[in-house]
Amino acid sequence: QVQLVESGGGLVQAGNSLRLSCTASGRTFSTYPMGWFRQAPGKAREFVAAISWNGGNAYVTASAKGRFTISRDNAKNTLFLQMNSLKPEDTASYYCAARYSTGTYFYTAQSDYAVWGQGTQVTVSS
Repeated sequence: QVQLVESGGGLVQAGNSLRLSCTASGRTFSTYPMGWFRQAPGKAREFVAAISWNGGNAYVTASAKGRFTISRDNAKNTLFLQMNSLKPEDTASYYCAARYSTGTYFYTAQSDYAVWGQGTQVTVSS
């Protein structure tokens, strides 16, 4: 079974950038579609971005489109989320997730994913 560990969170001012990383160990990372989700205090976890196994297909939620980019380096078993022009409403714990499947699709529902990391906190001050 794959294990996921997120890193790269922190406290930044609005307008600045962060790059989150999700490092996978265990089973073969390179064949799995991956996703990023976030959860703000008192709110439900929500989808942020997803990417197919080879990076050929990717999708970012509308509220982050043009600011966030999802990518992956399969040689390094690592998933990334580049976050630019951060806003206070981006403040949340960010989680990466892996789906045990193959194919060229990306997936946006939490129920699509079998394995989750422990999360990394992103705080954006105004």
